[in-house]
Amino acid sequence: MPNSAWRLGGFAQDRVSAHLAVTVWALLWPVTALAQGDAAGSVGLPQQGVVTQPVAQPLSAIDWLSDDGLPPDPRLTTPGAPLAGALPLAEPPVSNTVVTPDVTVTPLDSAGLDAVGLLPASVSGLPLSLWQGSRTLDLVALIDQPARMGLPAMQALLYTLLLAEADAPLDAGQDSRLLQARIDALMRLGAVEPAQALLERAGPETPELFGRWFDATLLTGAEDTACAALMRAPHLSPSYGAQVFCMARRGDWAAGMLTLDTARALDALPQPEADLLARFMDPELFEDLPLPRAPVRPSPLVFRLYEALGEPLPTAPLPRAFAVADLRDTAGWRAQIEAAERLASSGALAANRLLGIYSARKPAASGGVWDRVAAVQRFDEAIRAGDPEAVAESLPRVWSAMQAADLGVAFASLYSPALLRMTLEGPSSDLAYGIALLGSDYESAALAQGEAHPEMGFVTALAKGQAEGMSPAGPVQEAIARGFGAGAAPADMALLLSDRRLGEAILRTIQMIQRAAQGDPAGLADGIATLRAVGLEDTARRAALQLILMDHRG
Repeated sequence: MPNSAWRLGGFAQDRVSAHLAVTVWALLWPVTALAQGDAAGSVGLPQQGVVTQPVAQPLSAIDWLSDDGLPPDPRLTTPGAPLAGALPLAEPPVSNTVVTPDVTVTPLDSAGLDAVGLLPASVSGLPLSLWQGSRTLDLVALIDQPARMGLPAMQALLYTLLLAEADAPLDAGQDSRLLQARIDALMRLGAVEPAQALLERAGPETPELFGRWFDATLLTGAEDTACAALMRAPHLSPSYGAQVFCMARRGDWAAGMLTLDTARALDALPQPEADLLARFMDPELFEDLPLPRAPVRPSPLVFRLYEALGEPLPTAPLPRAFAVADLRDTAGWRAQIEAAERLASSGALAANRLLGIYSARKPAASGGVWDRVAAVQRFDEAIRAGDPEAVAESLPRVWSAMQAADLGVAFASLYSPALLRMTLEGPSSDLAYGIALLGSDYESAALAQGEAHPEMGFVTALAKGQAEGMSPAGPVQEAIARGFGAGAAPADMALLLSDRRLGEAILRTIQMIQRAAQGDPAGLADGIATLRAVGLEDTARRAALQLILMDHRG
């Protein structure tokens, strides 16, 4: 404070203010030392094996604040000296024993990663307590299922579970087991981009998460981002191969060769991968030599190395996640179509994106995938022209082609609104109505056109949510009718729900309905009843309509 401030009156007030300021500073001084990272030395916190010294009192900025010229009060400096006017402590002890209560201690960041998601509760419609009552290992076992899902309604529900933000199970540790299982399931289904986004949201700062992130970026073409992160934190490297690849991508060839030679000397790389990396680092040295035989199940890194060396591997025999690589512009049109169909059938690719790839150009050949592309383009032109005759003529062929590729619901999501507005007659009208019931506006379709299709009374009532009292035909419809007629979830599912194991109950329900799609309707009624009991009425109706109107037998 400038000296003039002390000369311009109010000296006593300034002195009191300064005294208060220094007192507050003295109180906050230990906290400040902690914030500056000197917790042990500055504030006298004990360390193991370190003899601590008494904490020195902070010096006053102004001498007269710390030395008032008076001798110290012996009552304040002599241990045990009573203060004047102090009352004797005659109160009896409140307890003769000390009992330490059982306290469960959980670090604040111990299970934070398992709670990470892309869909907040306001979007997913699922509560934050989705997983809390279940054991982590039970959830991991349920999520770790084969990638093929029989019904698009169940696929959509599974994606919602995998991407939802929800509190971690109470027994979750720091190993992020549940998050890893969710990411692995997304990769099996081919949803590589959502898996990558989920990892980036969580922060891939452990070797387990970074390895999954690195694989995802290799398939989506975003490996430069992962390589930059790896160069900043080499300890996260899933393998020496990743380090060598990233060093080469960033132009550090000398360090890459040194790391490769070191890995070879330590026998820390599979020989085929080491050979591929050596060719990647110095392709001219191996110009006349054939590439090593491709493994049956290559890693994403090996897959990208073959591509970089000019011999890309076909993705059709590889796991579904590899199909994402064929969506890039570097792949041919046929490869893009086949990859898009494969991903759309598992719900990993939006129907609009599939249609965009179908419409990229005119097919120059016939047979197989080209016939399906031609059928979609012909039908799309008829819909756009508003020509009922052309629509009626092209609809049966395109519907048959899309069902053969397991893309019926994707087709319905694209064209059911337009079909509802189209005036058709005869078999084409029945077919269009059935397709409309597979779209998102199934209830509107049933209300608008249900009476014109009395032979489809059961599915019409089902779309309206009025399946009770109908006459089902066959075991599947009978099971669906029982499920919609049940007033509550079955006893085993009700027990899970009462124990706050909602996510586990939904995962088990998905399995039951999936088995029905594969020809075993034994648990179908319980599955439908459970979905309705937990408020998933729309999913229950969609699943039932898809089971009846589409041919799902595995």
